[in-house]
Amino acid sequence: MAEKKISLPVLNLKGEEAGKVELANEVFGVQLDNQQVVKDAVTVYQANLRQATAKTKKRHEVHGSNKKPWRQKGTGRARSGDCKSPIWVGGGNVFGPDGTQNYKLSQNKKAHNLALRGVLSEKVAEGGIIVVDSLELAKANTKEFAANLKAIKAEGKVLVIVDGENDNLVLSARNIENLGLTEVDNVAVYDVLYFNKIVVSKDAIKKIEEALK
Repeated sequence: MAEKKISLPVLNLKGEEAGKVELANEVFGVQLDNQQVVKDAVTVYQANLRQATAKTKKRHEVHGSNKKPWRQKGTGRARSGDCKSPIWVGGGNVFGPDGTQNYKLSQNKKAHNLALRGVLSEKVAEGGIIVVDSLELAKANTKEFAANLKAIKAEGKVLVIVDGENDNLVLSARNIENLGLTEVDNVAVYDVLYFNKIVVSKDAIKKIEEALK
């Protein structure tokens, strides 16, 4: 039995239909029962964005005198070593972050690909993927590219998937509100869930299909 295909229209940047592209059902027609892999993929993505630059000063890093504030005995007050003590205001911090903490997580490739196939299938089902014949632009022009997006009905939060070097596209897209760019080999589960529409060239969507089979 031949593998079932999903057919999507291919548009040019003027919004006119320029053919169709057939996609494998095993990649873009998946009914995902295991939602945990999607949650895990999003958790890993967000954790790995975390820079972990928070840092507090330990007792030995606080600037101040090493002199005892008063003598050890005879004052009626509790003994104290110096003003950098953690129990003093302005003193060091005992258990604060030290700038070396690591929040990195990972997900195995098989689970990640399953999650990506699931969210891409859902996006196809709801009409959220717009396939164009080409994203090559003759020149960098933000106004023109914004008009192109309007013509192909890429509205709301839009993710454009870039296939290879495309400086004119990058320059045209960088000042458009609610528009994100990502490489064809770096599509994240989080991105597919976050953006309302995904704009991708016919060649790029085939590369995604091949990578996820």
